[in-house]
Amino acid sequence: MVSGRENVRYLSGFTGSNSAMLIFGDGRATLYTDPRYTIQAGQQVDCRVKVAKGELMKALVREFDRSGARCIGIEKDHLDVGTMQEFAKSLPVRASFEPVAGIVEKLRMVKDEVEIGLIRKSVDLNSAAFDAALKRIKTGITESDIAAEIDYRSRRLGAERPAFDTIVAAGVRAALPHAQPGRGKIVPGMLLIDMGAFREGYASDMTRMVHLGKASGRYKESYKAVLEAQLAAIDSVKAGVSCKAVDKVTRETLKKFGFDKEFVHSTGHGLGLEIHEAPRVGRKEKTKLEAGMAITVEPGIYVEGWGGIRIEDTVLVTGNGCEVLTPTGKELVEV
Repeated sequence: MVSGRENVRYLSGFTGSNSAMLIFGDGRATLYTDPRYTIQAGQQVDCRVKVAKGELMKALVREFDRSGARCIGIEKDHLDVGTMQEFAKSLPVRASFEPVAGIVEKLRMVKDEVEIGLIRKSVDLNSAAFDAALKRIKTGITESDIAAEIDYRSRRLGAERPAFDTIVAAGVRAALPHAQPGRGKIVPGMLLIDMGAFREGYASDMTRMVHLGKASGRYKESYKAVLEAQLAAIDSVKAGVSCKAVDKVTRETLKKFGFDKEFVHSTGHGLGLEIHEAPRVGRKEKTKLEAGMAITVEPGIYVEGWGGIRIEDTVLVTGNGCEVLTPTGKELVEV
């Protein structure tokens, strides 16, 4: 039984908010949804569709019971405890269930040509929205103003929605890796912008720094350190290399500048139908990169009371290296 929304979409093409699938060992697959999505399912799905008038889980159990099967796998990462307990109670006496994880997610890690094309479109849209919003950035406006401008531009360019809450952090607030945009007016200094968009279901992710006014020597040196770490990490990305090896390159480069302790998160993550999906590019991640994986590379440093710097691109793994999909330049920007 597949119940994760993105997993259902990956296997069936269905984009509705209420669905689940039963897939049997012989390849038979049925998508279940409710009457609100009868027309939509007919247009999007090429497997069998059942429109349940009551609870989806009960309809799934009835079909499982009729099949005579004795064990059903359930996606433990996508069912809450209450739903799992109710599901277990509804199963016939002869039957059992087995919690499983990562089966569909593992398939999703390597993108096909269609998916790669959709990610490219999303990345290009994201960069175009940044370019448009950059023209409106000036002292006196708020972080929230900039975030709203980015989201507006993204929508106008064809985004379905932001890939996550747009991050805009000025000055000392840039030391917060996931800062929420505030209402205080921006003054001269550093500005961190982390933004992404969903286009046709696929995500993009990018972080860029903007400096309002003349940058200090400290800022320039810090920016150089993060940029070198990012470029070194990107240079290490290729099929067959482990995710933890890429993360190690990032940390070793930052250590040369004395910033290894200021890097507090992983080097990156996979993206696709979700903004964060496997593989994680972190210290302990043994997964080896494969051609067709789309990942982010995003080192950053964060200093309380001073600020932070992060530079992030979306990258496609290839057989002999990688392709940086993000077209936005990474030179130090002063406005």
